[in-house]
Amino acid sequence: MKFNNMSSLGKLTKARYLSSVFSLLIMLASVAIIVTNGFNWGLDFTGGIVTEVKLDPSIKAAQISQVLGHDSKQEVSVISAGEPGRWVLRYPKVDSGASADIQSVLAPLTDNVEVLNSSIVGPQIGQELAEQGGLALLAAMLCILGYLSFRFEWRLASGALLALFHDVIFVLAFFSLTQMEFNLTILAAVLAILGYSLNDSIVIADRVREVLIAKPKMAIDEICSSAVKATFSRTMVTSGTTLFTVAALWIMGGTPLQGFSIAMFLGIMIGTISSISVGTCLPEYLKVSAEHYKVEPISDAP
Repeated sequence: MKFNNMSSLGKLTKARYLSSVFSLLIMLASVAIIVTNGFNWGLDFTGGIVTEVKLDPSIKAAQISQVLGHDSKQEVSVISAGEPGRWVLRYPKVDSGASADIQSVLAPLTDNVEVLNSSIVGPQIGQELAEQGGLALLAAMLCILGYLSFRFEWRLASGALLALFHDVIFVLAFFSLTQMEFNLTILAAVLAILGYSLNDSIVIADRVREVLIAKPKMAIDEICSSAVKATFSRTMVTSGTTLFTVAALWIMGGTPLQGFSIAMFLGIMIGTISSISVGTCLPEYLKVSAEHYKVEPISDAP
């Protein structure tokens, strides 16, 4: 039985090493994608006008974009609202010369134009939101770093922190690659992913520390693999149930929650992988050992 257990740990160790190489490639590719493509910033960050209208279902997005672009002298984003004939029109910048009456602008296409809602975000407000969003993300990462440094020795903490960075950069790269609109809802999803991924990493790191203290002579690769094996079923159940919830939100939440749901779905999946690969392989590479968690005896000397 012991031989079989050692054999399974050996296979798990190889799987961890392969997944860590895969994670490293993902991080490098993600950074390259973000640098190359940038983001399709939403009105929350850029400022502008967003109007939701309902037209004849036979009218195509290209026709709407052409008419609006001719009137406003600028590029207009036309996005389907998930219902035939329902569109979200986005002007990246407010142009005082553009026609204020969207119904008259779209008159060449149809006489039946129903404006459902319209809102304006000023450029100054958008800039402040972008700065505050970036500061919120930075503050969250610093708080997490402080907590991990207090909870674990820096070698184990570094694995959890790199796993967090891996998850966030992957989700950001997805939105950069697809050019889906990046707004405050997506930023909220990224912050939620930080907390979820941290939970997985801490559970595994805590198990690694327990085995290090209980079995100080055990090889570190076997310790990390046994920690992953001990927490694997718990991780799969937690991630699986959360994925079901997010999937339901994705399917039934409609267009307004689509970006949030996609970000959470990707973050949970990649977070489970990174906690197993990056979260355990980096501390092993940094030579974490039982000596780093050795409790010093209390001296009786005055």
